[in-house]
Amino acid sequence: MKNTGFDLIGDIHGQYFKLRSLLHKLGYLPDAGGFRHPECRQAVFLGDYIDRGPQVREVLQTVRAMVDGGNALAIMGNHELNAVRYFSKDETGRWLRDHGGNNKKGMRATLEQFRGLDEEWQDWLAWMRRLPLFWEHEGFRAVHACWDQQSIEWVQGQSLEDESFLRASAVKNSWEGKAVDLLLKGPEIDLPRGMKFSDKEGIRRKQLRVRWWNLPERAEFGELAMPLPVDLPERVPEEVIQAIPHYPDSEKPVFFGHYWLPAELPREPFRQNVACLDFSAAGDGALVAYRWDGPSPLSGERFVGSDSAPPPEKP
Repeated sequence: MKNTGFDLIGDIHGQYFKLRSLLHKLGYLPDAGGFRHPECRQAVFLGDYIDRGPQVREVLQTVRAMVDGGNALAIMGNHELNAVRYFSKDETGRWLRDHGGNNKKGMRATLEQFRGLDEEWQDWLAWMRRLPLFWEHEGFRAVHACWDQQSIEWVQGQSLEDESFLRASAVKNSWEGKAVDLLLKGPEIDLPRGMKFSDKEGIRRKQLRVRWWNLPERAEFGELAMPLPVDLPERVPEEVIQAIPHYPDSEKPVFFGHYWLPAELPREPFRQNVACLDFSAAGDGALVAYRWDGPSPLSGERFVGSDSAPPPEKP
């Protein structure tokens, strides 16, 4: 049967109850370990299936079952990228992602849930390496953090299953590393010497995560910050703003997650062709989807959020 539409879904982070709730609201029915839509709609998962939440295994199993059954597409998030790098080594035997400090802390929830399941975890790492870095449909685009056309062209046809590409992607300032990190982590700019700020987790940062649409010619650092402006009043050099990827309003709609939008923000697109679907489902926010049924300006009316309570097991 012909596909009748797509449901793009933001960062899940081990929140299986919210995933099940959202799929139930979207009309999907349980099917072979996953879910299917009776009208042949297809889910598009935007990455970050692991870490933070209490039901990582259930989320992975559901997403994979839906993909294998032809009921969903799934792309890679930065947390899957981090996990793959965390458990992969370079030519000298060093881990591609260091095992100390915040890196170890970020993996804690997932690793605790796979304790004693080493063989299964290795299978999931292999599955993650097969996830595409982006996906493009004739009517829209999907990426975890940032659609940058130059980076898309650089990684076209590449896969983290290729050991050489994986290793190169973990090298700072390599073209592979710049492209993969931009697509999955979004643009960041260096703050002036001596300037720092605390992110949502209390980590002191020397770099600022910034938006890549509606960029002004002149701005203060804090005005560009994602997900919300912060108090960094110093002016950004114009050449720095010009170097940030910019998504034109003439391009097809693009959907992404990654940015931990506050749960209380209105569920609406940033622009008629730019929509973030991460409303902090890893915390107290809903898991959010966008129902795409064909070319048209993006609308807040098409955002759908999960319920707070688990839905019934059967429809």
